[in-house]
Amino acid sequence: MADDDRVFKALADPTRRFLLDLLFARDGRTLTELESELAMSRFGVMKHLRVLEEAGLVVARRSGREKLHFLNPVPIRLIHDRWIDKYTEGRTSALVDLKNELEGKP
Repeated sequence: MADDDRVFKALADPTRRFLLDLLFARDGRTLTELESELAMSRFGVMKHLRVLEEAGLVVARRSGREKLHFLNPVPIRLIHDRWIDKYTEGRTSALVDLKNELEGKP
């Protein structure tokens, strides 16, 4: 499976997006911390984290006896640059040009 496909698959699930939001708010959380925020089993959270790790969106690192999970925003940025930016750039430029024209700016 291509990297973009893994990222899109990971982002398609609302539980995985919620886990990313939790890590965005405070990075370096344990499985227990993440599990406490969700109404699902520990095994269910582990499965979601595995998908996020396979997509490169989460990186896990051991710290003593704990396994800490960290957000890796790079794959999301690459998706943005590849799939979103190119489709919005022309429209954004057109709106700026229209704004300037309506306001009488050169």
